[in-house]
Amino acid sequence: MSEPLDRKLHWEQVYRDKAEDTVSWFQVHPEVSLELVRAHTRPTDAVIDVGGGASRLVDHLLADGYTDLTVLDLAETALERAGARLGPAALKVQWLVADVTRWRPERTYRFWHDRAVFHFLMEPEDRAAYVAALQSALAPGAHALIASFAPDGPERCSGLPVRRYSPETLAAELGRGFRLRESRQETHLTPMGRLQRFQYSLLERSR
Repeated sequence: MSEPLDRKLHWEQVYRDKAEDTVSWFQVHPEVSLELVRAHTRPTDAVIDVGGGASRLVDHLLADGYTDLTVLDLAETALERAGARLGPAALKVQWLVADVTRWRPERTYRFWHDRAVFHFLMEPEDRAAYVAALQSALAPGAHALIASFAPDGPERCSGLPVRRYSPETLAAELGRGFRLRESRQETHLTPMGRLQRFQYSLLERSR
C-alpha cells in the first residue's frame, strides 16, 4: 500500500519546490480545454477538474460565470496555491484533496476534465480504479475530456514514466461505457521552451 503515499509525496514536493508557472505543464490560457468545456456545458453545469492542481482553468471558468466547479488533486499544496491566487473567488470552488484512484465520488458531474493525470497511471489496477471513479462521477450523456501525451510525445514527465495514447487507444482503455466524440492535437510549449505533443479526447458516457 506504499504507492499512493509515494505518489502524494512526489507531487507535494513538486509544488513545494517549483513555482506554478515554471512546471512543464503550465498554461496561462488552456485554450483547447476551455473551448471544449464551453462547447459541451452551460455555466450552471457541474464541472470537475481532476488533477487540476494549480491550473488556471478554474480561473477562466469562474470568469465565464460557472457556478458549480470542483478541483481535485492529491497535492494539497497545489490546491492551496490556486486558492490563494483566486482570493475571495476561491470560496465559489469545491477543493478536494484526493487520489483519484482511491476516490469515491459522492455526486455526479456533467463534465470531467483531466489534463495529464491518466497518463501517469502505469499499473492496470490504477487505471481500472480511475475508470471506476469516472463511471461513478458521470451519468449517461455527460462528457469527459482526457488529455495525455500523444504517441510522439515525451516518455517521462516530472521524473516519472508515462503511458502515451492516441484517441483510439485511450477510448479502448476506458472501455465500452464511453464513446469517443472528438479529438484534438496540441503542441504545448513548456516554460523552458520545449515542445510536447498532446492529444485531447472528448468522450461521452454511453451507459
